[in-house]
Amino acid sequence: MRAKRRRMAFVVCGMAALGAAAALVLSAFEDSIVYFYSPSEVAEHKPPPDRRFRIGGIVVKDSVVRGTDAMSVSFRVTDTANTIDVAYTGVLPDLFREGQGVVAEGRLDANGRFRADEVLAKHDETYMPKEVADALKESGRWRGAPEGAE
Repeated sequence: MRAKRRRMAFVVCGMAALGAAAALVLSAFEDSIVYFYSPSEVAEHKPPPDRRFRIGGIVVKDSVVRGTDAMSVSFRVTDTANTIDVAYTGVLPDLFREGQGVVAEGRLDANGRFRADEVLAKHDETYMPKEVADALKESGRWRGAPEGAE
């Protein structure tokens, strides 16, 4: 009977250690997960200001405003249903321009403006980030890629 109890205690301790390890791994993943939202989803369910996420859509024409310093810029991103203001300080990708797809990663500030830490632009004529393409398809603004490019 004594050996049976010892084995049972060993199994229980092993299961507890496994559960603790799984909890640590899941909490580490939670900190590194970055969700994607369209401007409409941000308008519907405002993410908390401390939560990092990505926003994607089309850069609104005539919305890019460069700051007094060479590094700050603000622009608006739309999925045609809703628009969100984005502020970014840094070097924009060479292919960033109005009317093109963009994905920005950052946080909402207290005023509801998106503060981007990183801005990604599409890299050629046929590429569109999957999340942006899906959001545009849902809104009915998808122009599509040339045959065979998707």
